[in-house]
Amino acid sequence: MRLILGSGSPRRKELLAGLGIVPDAILPPDIDEDPRKGELPRPYCMRLAREKAFAVQSGPDDIVLCADTTVALGRRILGKPRDAGEAADFLTRLGGRRHEVITAVAVRRGDKLWTRESLSFVKMKRLSDAELNAYLASGEWQGKAGGYGIQGLAGAFIPWISGSYAGIMGLPVAETAALLSTAGWPVWRQE
Repeated sequence: MRLILGSGSPRRKELLAGLGIVPDAILPPDIDEDPRKGELPRPYCMRLAREKAFAVQSGPDDIVLCADTTVALGRRILGKPRDAGEAADFLTRLGGRRHEVITAVAVRRGDKLWTRESLSFVKMKRLSDAELNAYLASGEWQGKAGGYGIQGLAGAFIPWISGSYAGIMGLPVAETAALLSTAGWPVWRQE
């Protein structure tokens, strides 16, 4: 039995390491992450986590762990910005408002699939032009839902959260540990 992390995210690998788990393989799936017409953030996020889990090639006893993190401003999905202009738009929209961060986790073993979702609320302060430009210049916005990562420089812009810090980073550890245990991975084994 192998544990395959279906994600290239260094943050997810780091959060797993915090549980003492090192994946046997890292195989990020290549799927279309565009939202469907009229798709709402929570169903979108869960759909992507499920699709990722089934897109990873694995043996019948392998356990595949995938996740998707989505930033939602009301019914609007703020995905990974295509460029600095879109990142600036996202960060400006989020400034001074609360938004939702959804992380869906999917664990697959053979044909069986287990899922959980983590919902967190985040308030970002309004950014000054200097803060926005410095953050954009840092490049940290690249590849991050909503254009920011709470664990980096943008942490200085977040005065309040309600929910899972790890979930906002991209992998809620309590939910992940429960799913892995259910799938038969010995999360709490003693060396």
